[in-house]
Amino acid sequence: MAEKSVRVDQMRRHMVITFFAATGILAGQFPADAQTFFTYRCRDGSEFIAAFYEGDSRAHLQLDGKAVALSKRMSVSGSRYAKGDTTLRITKTGTTLKRGKRLTECSVR
Repeated sequence: MAEKSVRVDQMRRHMVITFFAATGILAGQFPADAQTFFTYRCRDGSEFIAAFYEGDSRAHLQLDGKAVALSKRMSVSGSRYAKGDTTLRITKTGTTLKRGKRLTECSVR
């Protein structure tokens, strides 16, 4: 009878160790990334939200009710993000959003 009790205790101990080991592994797989959100209002009346995540070079926009991820592009000054006919430029002097041939200045709200 005592032998059965020892086995049950050992089994419980192994289960607890396994649980905490798995929890530690999963916690390491999902680090909390820093994120930054900005709401922009543009001169043409449009508004959009831009999100920037640590470890991701893209700009994630909520534009016209749609989620768009713009890839970072080479820029002489500031930052430039683009996808298709949409380009977001962020410099020290201001921010512009170009959609097709329309270019508008934007500022953080």
